[in-house]
This record gives sequence, C-alpha cells and structure tokens, in this order.
Amino acid sequence: MYKILYAEDEDRYRKLVKVFLESSDFSVVTVADGQKAIEYLADHTDVDLVLLDIMMPKMNGKEVCSEIRKISDIPIIMLTALGDTLNEVEGLNLGADDYVSKPFSRDALIARIRSLLRRTENKKAKNYKEKGFDFQVDKGIIVINGKESVLTPKEILLLQFFLNNKDIILSRWQILDNVWGQNYFGDPRTVDTHVKSLRARLGSYGNNIKTARGRGYYYQSTNRNA
Repeated sequence: MYKILYAEDEDRYRKLVKVFLESSDFSVVTVADGQKAIEYLADHTDVDLVLLDIMMPKMNGKEVCSEIRKISDIPIIMLTALGDTLNEVEGLNLGADDYVSKPFSRDALIARIRSLLRRTENKKAKNYKEKGFDFQVDKGIIVINGKESVLTPKEILLLQFFLNNKDIILSRWQILDNVWGQNYFGDPRTVDTHVKSLRARLGSYGNNIKTARGRGYYYQSTNRNA
C-alpha cells in the first residue's frame, strides 16, 4: 500500500481528501502546515508521494517543495487554485512533478496520483554490472574500472533510461518526458548538456552513448563479459 503525505491547512479539504484516498487503498497522513510536512518527512522514510497545497501557514507549498528537493526526489503533486498559472509554473520549476487545480474531482486526483506513482516505479531499475562497469542505482554511484563517481539525481535517471532502452534511439522529448517529467517547460537542449556530463562520468563507457544526428541518443550494447 502506497503512503501519501498530504499537507493542507483547510480542514474540510484535509478530511475529504483523506477519506477518498483511503477509500482508494492509499495510506494517508495529513498535516496542517508546511513546517509539519518537513518535520514528518525528516522522521519518516516510508512516504511514497507528497500532496502539497500552495497556500499554507509557516511554510507555503513552494517553500516546502524546494526544501524537499534538496534531500529527496520523492514524487510531489502541488494543489493550486483554478487558473493560477504562475504558481503552477513556479511549483514545477522548483521540482514538483505535477499539479492539480482546485476544485478537483476525486477520480481526476486519483488518476494523477496513480500515473505519477507508475512513472516513478518504471524509473526504478536494478543495479547494473558488466566488466569494468558497476552502476549501483541504490547508492547513486557508478564505478568505472575501479574508479567511483557519485552521480547527480538527473544523471542516475538518465543512465537508467538509456540502460533500460539499449540500442533504441531516444528523442530529446522522450528523454525529457521520462527523466524530467511531462510538465517540463525548459529548453530541450538541457538533454545535450546532461548527456555530455554523463559521458564524462562514464569514462571509456561514455562512448556507448551514441548520437543519432537529428534524431536523439541511444546506448549501444557492448559485448564485454560481466
């Protein structure tokens, strides 16, 4: 059962959403302000997704999102007022994975939560190892010919995506959707920058990340024995 932390200062929303999330087989913990959300996450590592209202006392949703992203890549959905585009964009830029506008329907929110959780699960990969190449996903490190390097969260997701789709040409937009999320509004050329960085981290194995000119990138299979 997935566990959701819901931060919301409006009592009626907090109670209502808790009821219909629990009726959909989610475990739910609610808090009434942003500070309590941070405190709860600091003491509990079993939360699978965070629902954040933007307008809250002590710490608003954007501040909480920013603080969470300093320590975790846990899925975050922001709750915004209908048509509040500025806050939606700000929340996504701070690291939120999705947003839902109030008022929202039960089915719409459940669908967004399940979609995000599925996407998160699909990004998870087992550790990967072959001769001279040891990608320890759980630790976020890559060991190339005995030399250890710590990867950034985006580099981890990018390498996972390549390894899960070996020899398949992936367009920038496919990479953005799967690594940055479907709501990314930035420059697609950020993919090029991260690919260049990842290649450098991989040493000689960086040559396995090939450029398909005008189409995207792919990770070429090797014949090295594990």
